[in-house]
Amino acid sequence: MMKNHFGKLFVMAILVFFAGSLMYSCGESQKPAEPAKKAEAPAPKAMEPIKIGVAGPHSGDLASYGIPTVKAAELVVEKINGKCGVNGRKIKLIIEDDVCKPEVATNTATKVVGEGVHAVIGHICSGATKAALGIYKESKIAAISPSATNPALTQSGDYPNFFRTIASDDAQAKLEVDFALDVLKLKNIAVLHDKGDYGKGLAEFAKSFLEKDSRAKVVLYEGITPGAVDYSAVVQKIKRSNAEAVIFGGYHPEASKIVAQMRKKKMDTIFISDDGVKDDTFIKVAGKYAEGVYATGPMDTSSNPMAIEAIAAHKKKYGSDPGAFFLNAYAATLALLNAIDKSCSTDYDDIVNALRTEFVATPLGILRFDERGDAIGVGFSIYQVQNGVYVEIK
Repeated sequence: MMKNHFGKLFVMAILVFFAGSLMYSCGESQKPAEPAKKAEAPAPKAMEPIKIGVAGPHSGDLASYGIPTVKAAELVVEKINGKCGVNGRKIKLIIEDDVCKPEVATNTATKVVGEGVHAVIGHICSGATKAALGIYKESKIAAISPSATNPALTQSGDYPNFFRTIASDDAQAKLEVDFALDVLKLKNIAVLHDKGDYGKGLAEFAKSFLEKDSRAKVVLYEGITPGAVDYSAVVQKIKRSNAEAVIFGGYHPEASKIVAQMRKKKMDTIFISDDGVKDDTFIKVAGKYAEGVYATGPMDTSSNPMAIEAIAAHKKKYGSDPGAFFLNAYAATLALLNAIDKSCSTDYDDIVNALRTEFVATPLGILRFDERGDAIGVGFSIYQVQNGVYVEIK
């Protein structure tokens, strides 16, 4: 049995040898065959970008309010994308113009939602913001504005998806009235507005604060028509009312015309307005007649190191000083991206929760938002046009 077994093994070895010789008998194939490679897994797709809408007036009379927000968002995103983005995802801005008009803002919001944005910076004007917020709310998209000050946007409870990096108009109107009565010692005051959500809302607050103070009397309360060429009729009413000052709720195109027509009639009536007028465009349009005008605006935080850096970055990239609400917009962009970063999510509920609970360092200071969506710690100051520039009144 053992002898036969070794014989069989010998025969099998000879066969294997010749079989191996045959494998190398065909030119190139004489090399040993390489082992089959494992199929490679397909390369992973690049992570989808985080899409952020930027909505506001980028054309028209009020573009000077909207374009600084676009530039602020671009600067923040450029810096963060240069550091690998947020949670490894790049940020992409979807920029849409609403011309500061409510009827346009609804279409703007629809476009932005259609682009699949995860959140929105904007809008700028209160009326346009209000028109857009319902669309964002239905789509479960958070929006954060650097400038929409109408109190009802946060105080009504209708828009839990809305946040802002600026104080509301009730605080702004109170500051204007306190300044008129406590500092300027005025008694007879005319209150005007442009009939819009922003301007009329602010004027109504100013009127109510004045009426509650026995030192003051509202001698005229009037709404004007936005875009009119001539405001001589209302200027004449101001003159007949013997008002010592006008508190105006609205924007710079109307304010510049009213102030110019008052001064041309040799009226020295003091003009006090809001952050819709606290803009260099007002000074450019009103010219010499802008001198001495008072306006409320976001507190000056230009000495904040982050503000210094942001302003320097704007000058380097765009060759000019930033415009209205630039720092508020810079802060809004940082706050929004911080919320996405801290929550590790682009889901609506996670972003909203993080905005309300996570602090973020900004050019306005260290911020977070209360349950209503208002930024804690921001406020207004009084400014006056002196020698062609707005100067903060300490």
